[in-house]
Amino acid sequence: MDAYLIATILILLSGLFGYINVRFLKLPNTIGLMILTILFTLGILLLSNYDPTLLNLEKSIISKIDFKKLLLDEMLSFLLFAGALHTNFDQLKIQRWPILLFSTLGVLTSTFLVGIAMFFVLQLINLEVSFIHCLLFGALISPTDPIAVLGILKKAGVPKKLETKIVGESLFNDGVGVVIFLTIFKIAESGTANVSVTDVLTLFGQEVIGGIGIGVVLGWITYRLLKSIDDFDIEVIITLATVMGGTVLCHKFHLSAPLAMVTAGLIVGNDTVREHAMSTTTEKYVDKFWELIDILLNAILFVLIGMEMLVLVIEGKFVLAGLLAIPICLICRYASLFLPVKIFEKKLDFVKNTNVIMTWGGLRGGISIALALGLSTSMERDLFLVITYIVVVFSIIAQGLTVDKLVKRLKE
Repeated sequence: MDAYLIATILILLSGLFGYINVRFLKLPNTIGLMILTILFTLGILLLSNYDPTLLNLEKSIISKIDFKKLLLDEMLSFLLFAGALHTNFDQLKIQRWPILLFSTLGVLTSTFLVGIAMFFVLQLINLEVSFIHCLLFGALISPTDPIAVLGILKKAGVPKKLETKIVGESLFNDGVGVVIFLTIFKIAESGTANVSVTDVLTLFGQEVIGGIGIGVVLGWITYRLLKSIDDFDIEVIITLATVMGGTVLCHKFHLSAPLAMVTAGLIVGNDTVREHAMSTTTEKYVDKFWELIDILLNAILFVLIGMEMLVLVIEGKFVLAGLLAIPICLICRYASLFLPVKIFEKKLDFVKNTNVIMTWGGLRGGISIALALGLSTSMERDLFLVITYIVVVFSIIAQGLTVDKLVKRLKE
């Protein structure tokens, strides 16, 4: 099965499930697509008792797709650039310090809290897992997913100040979270004796600072190019070239492509840059083009998340661990946000119950699943993949469907 056929099937399913959702379910697209794909996959599993043709086809598609590579190395750059392009830069500038703490200290704190809690919980249900592997799970589940967050918050009626915090955090914390994950992965693979503090700081500095740095350069070059011409179709192509070329550069020099694309997107989407570099027509076409890219890739991503349940190794203890991980992840997220919220809540006039809303509105998504798929067998891949899938599905469906109701209740 070639790449074109696989892409065709994924887009056909996205279009079909998207239609059913809009016509009948009327749920947010990300939630509706994932629910319908999970139901579709369960239906195929049941049907396979009589005719395994469709199950074999779906398994063939999943086996040909490297979900981790597809999402982290290819799709994520487009999705983050599109998200950053439409983020309110002025509000982000005002909220920059709490967002910085949420996406760095918050993710790091959550990683260790989740890792410690899961280590003891897994011992209680007779699953012997080493502490470093539990920390790996903490690292992959702690970043909130900008793709899931952006799609659902638009319809949740979250106050703009708070929406900026949640969206800003999710845009940056996945890049930081991936670096933390890679660092712990390296320690788990090589052993603590073979990884020095200098190695960790070098990796963090290269990925994070290097990624943001190249993002600034790419954003500035794109701005200068857009400013020097007035031709909307070529200007749209320039923004696309920025994302594709920038991603290749980041991979070549081992820099964080997600952070680079967020930075470039924020610069190009800045109102001042728009005013000086884009005509009204160009601005309209650039926005519409990236909205379409965002919608299409989101649809494909959540169909893939639903299909990934075929790779799960279902065991009773694994499912129990996944169910126990849901409250653990929520409690640890609340605790990791506590200090940053307390530091800035009076100075920046935080919305009432900011911590509660950010805890429930901080959704997990495809990034966590992609990282879990990247674990080796010796790192308890099967166990942590099941746990991650359960947490992600709960997050997107249960939290995603109720965050608007929570916001309304807490605002009253």
